[in-house]
Amino acid sequence: MLEKELKKLEAEARRESKKGKKRKVKRKAVKKKVKKKVTKKKVKRKAVKKKVTKKKVKRKAVKKKVTKKKEKRKAAKKTVKRKTKKKRRR
Repeated sequence: MLEKELKKLEAEARRESKKGKKRKVKRKAVKKKVKKKVTKKKVKRKAVKKKVTKKKVKRKAVKKKVTKKKEKRKAAKKTVKRKTKKKRRR
């Protein structure tokens, strides 16, 4: 009787230990899948950031054009000043 009971207890213990292991393995697999999905999203975000920087570069180019216009205006003002000075001298 004692031997039979011991065998039953051992079998139960084996089953319990196996159950725990299987569950852990499944959970690990799920975690890995989730991590992969998250990394892909991060990559997409980085791509979006790059697009924004390109827009910034375009804005800089526009600013340069504006400064050129200002320079032209300054040059025009200088010519006007020169002409007025000549008139005053006369």
